[in-house]
Amino acid sequence: MRCAVKHFAALPNLETANPQMEAELLLQHALGLDRTQLYQRLRDEMPPDKKETYHDLIWRRLCGEPTPYITGRAAFYDIELAVTPAAAIPRPETELLVETALALADKRIQDTPSLTVVDVGTGCGAIALALAAHLPSAQIIATDISSEALALAQGNAERLGLASRVHFLRGDLLEPLEQPADIVVANLPYVRSAEWERLPVEIRCYEPREALDGGPDGLRIIERLLRGAPPVLRPAAALLLEIGFDQGPAVVALASDVFPKASIEVKKDLASLDRLLIIQL
Repeated sequence: MRCAVKHFAALPNLETANPQMEAELLLQHALGLDRTQLYQRLRDEMPPDKKETYHDLIWRRLCGEPTPYITGRAAFYDIELAVTPAAAIPRPETELLVETALALADKRIQDTPSLTVVDVGTGCGAIALALAAHLPSAQIIATDISSEALALAQGNAERLGLASRVHFLRGDLLEPLEQPADIVVANLPYVRSAEWERLPVEIRCYEPREALDGGPDGLRIIERLLRGAPPVLRPAAALLLEIGFDQGPAVVALASDVFPKASIEVKKDLASLDRLLIIQL
């Protein structure tokens, strides 16, 4: 089976940052094994009845379908999620948002034991569920305008044993919120519309455009969130938003207009690119 992995990973038209890992994930899926079991059996011959299954998975990936949609699973932070085209695939870059939110919550939860954290545009529930797993005393609320995405997120909550820890609400941004928030986190659409056709096939042909396209400047949804946030925030609340690598100055200007007295900063990721907008009232 090791040869099958190497052959797939070496295909010249496979556009992926980590072909070896994707080859192993597809083989795991074809054989119904976890990672440890796969490594224990890599020297074995491929079972004859699984060869066609694996080849079909390879073909789907070569056609551009993302591996998480093929396997129906995606790892995020320290949890595993079910994923479907009903929601965008959670990405490693967004883990910085979770890490920053957890650090902020840890500082505030001592003074606010009933801390309320709201994940806006939850999608498959990645951010909300990662936070819920590490903030047992906080109230986590997740909103999304898509009923299909919410159903996916709720299913993930149940599989992870976190259904009682997260309250899911359907609606536009913060509109369905019925109580004030201490921390608002969001990974909203921020891709510029003009950039859509230049994105890789696996994104533009498979992931839901409404979950990624942020309008002409990429900030249409983010601006709506910022301008609609003040009425639902507690006096010392914080907002954390993922942004595009070149959107720092624009989002800081927007945030300063809405929250002129707040502390506003842009946090960079490991590649030294703008990644998070942090607003603290």
